[in-house]
Amino acid sequence: MDLSIIDITIRSLFVSGGATVIASLWSIPIGISLGLSQARPSKILLTIINMMVGIPTVLIGLLLYMILSRSGPLGFINLLYTPIAMMIGQAILITPLIISLVYEVVSGEAKDLIEMLKTYGADKIKTIETITSEARERIIGTSIIGFQRALGELGIALMLGGNIKGLTRVFTTTIALEVQKGEFELAIQLGIILLVIDLLLISIIRVIGWSR
Repeated sequence: MDLSIIDITIRSLFVSGGATVIASLWSIPIGISLGLSQARPSKILLTIINMMVGIPTVLIGLLLYMILSRSGPLGFINLLYTPIAMMIGQAILITPLIISLVYEVVSGEAKDLIEMLKTYGADKIKTIETITSEARERIIGTSIIGFQRALGELGIALMLGGNIKGLTRVFTTTIALEVQKGEFELAIQLGIILLVIDLLLISIIRVIGWSR
């Protein structure tokens, strides 16, 4: 296999995987909290988060570009056109998606379990532990869906990474570049790898019970 394909594959998995870990660190706790809350402010916040799921990726990319560029407030840290900048952008992109999915999972489990746990005298902490434990595999599934979304993202990766050979090229940016050049061989090879990874992720999601 062409070494450039291996390099692009590893970098793509690293960037999107890192973004997923970062996003999950705050998205899962927020999703769990919203899923167990009946307060009106929580419902309003969830509505806003659900609206953000469909935000165009180029808008996120543009905002972060303005912040990280040399004339921006964080330009001095020189993160623009680096894998870290791409990672941050993808993490922001998938945050509302993971929160929304975790909420769906936890609120569904809560409907079935919360009254039963109250009957047995479980306190709030025990209730949260039990519901989270029951939903554990599906919560993991939400992170996998987030990873899948990040891996197939183009706008943020292109605007914040710059598609620099050997540094920031990933699946989507390379495919777009090769098609634009009219050279389809590498684009097709990367497209097949991306498709295989995507199908593998879908299979994992189904195995752990997301479709229940």
